[in-house]
Amino acid sequence: MADDADEKTDFGGDEEGEDTGSKKKKGNALVMLLPNLLKFVAIGLGALILIVTISVITFNILNKGGRSQTVVTENDAYIGTRPQYSMFSALPVIRATTKDPSPYSVVVEIVLGYDLNNATAATELTSRLVELQDFVRNYFSNKYNADLQPDKEEQLKHDLLEKLNRHLNTAKVRAIFFKQLSTMEM
Repeated sequence: MADDADEKTDFGGDEEGEDTGSKKKKGNALVMLLPNLLKFVAIGLGALILIVTISVITFNILNKGGRSQTVVTENDAYIGTRPQYSMFSALPVIRATTKDPSPYSVVVEIVLGYDLNNATAATELTSRLVELQDFVRNYFSNKYNADLQPDKEEQLKHDLLEKLNRHLNTAKVRAIFFKQLSTMEM
């Protein structure tokens, strides 16, 4: 019976010994795993810092040091809105010949822009339609073909506008638009 008691004690002691050993093994595994875990965390943080640094440097190079790439210029042509005009388009297509030694045929169709809702201008332009047609025909008859080229169109409009306004009584033409302006050698 004493042998039985020793066996129980040995058996119980062995169990307690095994429990103590397994706790030590678990503790040892955690202690051994901790340096490897810290090593991977440090590598991850280092990689993250490297990626962020490269991204910031690349962004600054592409963005030219943070300067704005949009350049805003102040130009009077872009300030304000273009005025609206009432249009007088009753003038028919006008044919004339230039005063060149070898004359060119000119075909022009003009639309006149005047102040919006100006009833007196509309009335005057309508009542003087035949005079306007004759005035425009004479104007183009006194031009050379070189004066009627597309690169001189703005100057041509400006000159015609000034002369036309001197010809009219109360109406003021504000803009001239060419629906057609062509020359052809005869």
